[in-house]
Amino acid sequence: MAEDILVPLFVFGSIAAMVIAPFYFRSRDRAKLLDTVRTAYDRGQPVPPELINALQARQASLRPSPERDLRSGIIWLAVGVGLAIFAVLMSFEEDDAIFPLLGIASIPGTVGLTLIALSFIGRDRRP
Repeated sequence: MAEDILVPLFVFGSIAAMVIAPFYFRSRDRAKLLDTVRTAYDRGQPVPPELINALQARQASLRPSPERDLRSGIIWLAVGVGLAIFAVLMSFEEDDAIFPLLGIASIPGTVGLTLIALSFIGRDRRP
C-alpha cells in the first residue's frame, strides 16, 4: 500500500528537483556575486571592469538565439521521441496504453518542433 504512494511521489519529486535545482543554484550564485559587489562598493573599493563585463556577458547568454532555440528544440524532440518509444513498449503489455501515452509524448515533441522552426525563422531575421 505504501508503494502506491511512495513510487509516484519519488518519480514526480525527482522530476521537480531536476527542474528546480538549476534555478535555485544559479540564483544563489548570482546573489553571492552581487553581495560581493555590494560589499566592495560599500567599502569604497572600485569594482573591477572585468566583473561588470562578466555579469553583462552572463545576461547576454540568457537571451534567445537561433542556436539556443535549436539546441532546446532537439532536446524537447528527443524527450517526445523517448516517450513515444515508451508508449510503444507499454502497448505490448497493455493494448489500450498506447494512445494516451502517445498523446502525452506529442506535447514535448510539438514544443521541440516549434523551437526548431523558430531557430530557422530567427536565422533569417538575424542582421
